[in-house]
Amino acid sequence: MRNKSPLSIELYNTLMQDGYGHQFATLITDNLNTDFTAGRMLGYLAHYDHLPEVEIADEMLAILSDRKQIMDKKAAESYNAAWNNYRQAGIFDNIEE
Repeated sequence: MRNKSPLSIELYNTLMQDGYGHQFATLITDNLNTDFTAGRMLGYLAHYDHLPEVEIADEMLAILSDRKQIMDKKAAESYNAAWNNYRQAGIFDNIEE
């Protein structure tokens, strides 16, 4: 398992202070272990006093889904940039179609 970011540690402490169990807080922060994902969850939790665990778990899944979409978009942009560089360099000019 990767090390937790500072915001992930803050998220763990927040969950514990709000009365959630150690096992639940650990599960959430093991999955939201970056500043980006933990920060999103901290922002979500700031709007509520005390949510059921199932709602926090649902939000965790939504945050992870958004993160995956962002990562996929960045990867596609990177592949497209590399493809454009190959084409501009003329690497594929002599290939017959």
